Amino acid sequence: MSAFPTFHAIASILLAIAMFWGFASGRAKVEIISLLTIGVIALGLYFFPLAGTGPSDGLSLAFGGFGHPALITICALMVLGRGLVVTGALDPAARALNLVWQVNAQLGLLVTLLIAFLASMIINDTPVLVLLLPILVQLARKGGMPASKTLIPVNSAILIGGMATTIGTSTNLLVVSIATDLGMKPISVFYYTEIVLVAALVAMPYIWLVMPRMLPDNSRAVAHEQRRYCATFRLAQESALIGKDQAQVAAMLPSDVRFDSDPVGTIQQNSRLNLSGQQDSLEEAARKFGATLAPAWLISRLRQEADQTGDDLVQIEMTIAPDSRLIGLTLQTAGVEGIAVLGVHQARGILQDTREATAEAPLREGDVLLVLATAPNAQDFARRDGLLILEGGREMPRSNKAILAIAIMIGAVGLASFGLMPIAISALGGAVLMFVTGCVKFDRVGRALSAKVIVLVAASIALGKLVLVSGAAEWIGGLLASAMQFLPAAGVLAAIMLFVTVLTNFASNATAAAVGTPIAFSLASKLGLPAEPLVLAVLFGCNLCYATPVAYQTNMMIMSEGDYQFRDYIRTGVPLVILMVITLSTLLVLRYNL
Repeated sequence: MSAFPTFHAIASILLAIAMFWGFASGRAKVEIISLLTIGVIALGLYFFPLAGTGPSDGLSLAFGGFGHPALITICALMVLGRGLVVTGALDPAARALNLVWQVNAQLGLLVTLLIAFLASMIINDTPVLVLLLPILVQLARKGGMPASKTLIPVNSAILIGGMATTIGTSTNLLVVSIATDLGMKPISVFYYTEIVLVAALVAMPYIWLVMPRMLPDNSRAVAHEQRRYCATFRLAQESALIGKDQAQVAAMLPSDVRFDSDPVGTIQQNSRLNLSGQQDSLEEAARKFGATLAPAWLISRLRQEADQTGDDLVQIEMTIAPDSRLIGLTLQTAGVEGIAVLGVHQARGILQDTREATAEAPLREGDVLLVLATAPNAQDFARRDGLLILEGGREMPRSNKAILAIAIMIGAVGLASFGLMPIAISALGGAVLMFVTGCVKFDRVGRALSAKVIVLVAASIALGKLVLVSGAAEWIGGLLASAMQFLPAAGVLAAIMLFVTVLTNFASNATAAAVGTPIAFSLASKLGLPAEPLVLAVLFGCNLCYATPVAYQTNMMIMSEGDYQFRDYIRTGVPLVILMVITLSTLLVLRYNL
């Protein structure tokens, strides 16, 4: 080992430190820091080329990450995950989870943790959290376990599950790709899964039983009242409610759904029931009892029109403005077109409102309509009839393509799992099929792809290559080898894992992977150890991002919903990091007989 690093090695180390500091400080967006890193590499190597290279070679190194197979694979997996979300392919599992929570909150949390863990093994972490987050927040509002006591544990389970396969996170793909570029044999999708499964068995009791007790109850800080809508249920011929009386039906309804008017006698085919409740509860009741919140023929026509125009159906809340023509009219006499009104939230004024509390009562200023329509039709309706569109809106899943989306995902993952083709090819083929079949629309690809992830991965690949070719990795590896030469193999693995973990929790796991992988490769050769366990130690360390909110994007996503403080992550995450480092390093020693 050279006593002093070269100029380029020093520059690459300083650039890595600056990148870490930029991420940790939060003074600039991740995209800006990543682009600045790429720019510095490109300009630096143009004016000060590496020995034996020209200026154009430096440009290829700086911008090569944008065409790297790892980035292509990451983008393809984002599209596949988006396809599962927008088609509602995982909605049945979400509804079943809701039922388990209603039986027992502690059992519900355990089942949620297991689902999160298993799903994130094959689906990117972020879509899994996107699916589970609203479910957990909704359950907390209905009296379940506070969101602040569930979100960090569920996020931890997602992160551990994502560690278990090479496609679980973009970081895993990045580490494997860099290691393959450095000469290590390719690692298959489930190559090291059993190691993570054993570690998860050790960690899960802590996540399930201890973590919630260490977290505060912030339910008062984040709770807010949801609107109650008056709705008219139109029963299908095969509805489970036909032939029952009101008492029987009331016992079957969700707790926050109630009758607004008494049905006469037993319920018959084509009956109309006036009910009220929160939006999610009304939709669940309608689905359970074979009913619709608007005429079935109208909903069918709207779906056909949406298919013809290529627009998605959305649920939008609109409030009736003072100059609206709808004031004083009912939904039956208003003559609205191009939309379906699913429910009415009645605005009750200071003076006594004598209106009947049903969706069929005359409309007043301030009432909120829950509307199903395409976005253009909703905007036309609001402009034409004097309504104001409230913020938000929820796209309706393209459920007719749910089975197709699942089949595409299984095919893409299965082909890579059995070694029939590289994950980059199978994932890219799956993404193309998602577009061709309409599971994900071309004009919505921006919602599937994260610009932040793209530029971050590209910058990380460029920085990792610079650290390697400049000699910085070899020099740092020499220093670590000198410090670790008297440690046992388990100590070496734990040290490199902990080193990368610290970088991950205070900067970016992608950048830590790009820097840590070549260092681990160099360290292996200096200590006479096989490279594979050290590379896996880097991969595991990059996923131990529990201790700070800035460590990973899912950590940030749960911060506001749980009203978390920085110390909440440290209090619960540091013990989990220590537990996982000890467990994983021990398992690696046993796996490779070190």
